[in-house]
Amino acid sequence: MATQVDVFSTAHAFSEDELKGKVVVVVDVLRAGSTITTALVNGARGVIPVADMGEASKIAGNLDSSNYLLCGEHNGHRIDGYKLGNSPLEYQRESVEDKTIILKTTNGTGAIRRSHLAKKVIVATFLNLGRVIEELEEAETEVLLVCAGTRNRLAIEDILCAGAIVYGLTGGQLDGHETDGAKVAYSLYEKFGDNIYDVLKHSNHGEWLINEFGDVDISFCSKLNQMPVLPVWKEGVIRLVDGSK
Repeated sequence: MATQVDVFSTAHAFSEDELKGKVVVVVDVLRAGSTITTALVNGARGVIPVADMGEASKIAGNLDSSNYLLCGEHNGHRIDGYKLGNSPLEYQRESVEDKTIILKTTNGTGAIRRSHLAKKVIVATFLNLGRVIEELEEAETEVLLVCAGTRNRLAIEDILCAGAIVYGLTGGQLDGHETDGAKVAYSLYEKFGDNIYDVLKHSNHGEWLINEFGDVDISFCSKLNQMPVLPVWKEGVIRLVDGSK
């Protein structure tokens, strides 16, 4: 692995200054990262991640109402009055094409916002795993994998995805010089990487989602490399850098 990689288990496991000048990959498998990636693949112009509903309303007030969708969740459920929630399956082309998505989620959008001092911020999920690894192989500075977590606590599905990235970057072979965070994530993926759906299904957040909504999001978010795209947050908006949809 030519570039040093570290893994933060939650979005509050670091100070924002630690990210200065680094390439940051925000991992939120269930579900913000998967939702953002799906929305962009299905034709959304961009996704604006916001920290709270007040900020979402302020941004919406400055946009033409025909050009944006106010979307997101609080504690897993769609916010009253918002067009869409946080299930990637809601973000179909007929709903999001040519729209700017203003998105507020409990964990993922906050993790992205906390990464504002980074040189580059990439959104990663299992859906676009291969494309992210391909991009990071060209990185010339330290890479920090930020797991969004769930309510400031570790989320195993995010660690697993971070481990898949480390595994891909190392060619499945650690050399002993990796950070502790990278080693832990790698080891988790090495052990459970063949059973992504089962890990997601039995994670704390996965069990909650299944109890509330069934397993449709778990099934969707556990798919590998369905969307070979690179969502990058720049100047407040997440877009696909290669323009693919």
